[in-house]
Amino acid sequence: MLREMRKEAGLQQVALAERLGRPQSFVSDVEKGQRRVDILELMEICDACGVTLTDFASRLQERMLAGSKAPAD
Repeated sequence: MLREMRKEAGLQQVALAERLGRPQSFVSDVEKGQRRVDILELMEICDACGVTLTDFASRLQERMLAGSKAPAD
């Protein structure tokens, strides 16, 4: 989902990394799920992409709920 948010913001990994003051490998690792972020880092990523943490959380919740609605047998 973070990759989608970055792309929607029109950013390459390098550009997002520069905004965060981190190496490009940080962004790559986060997007691949190889590195977890804490809430403060998530806020920074959202801010750098022009998305509020609230909007990100709402989108995440919608996605999780949609995924849990499997057809009943």
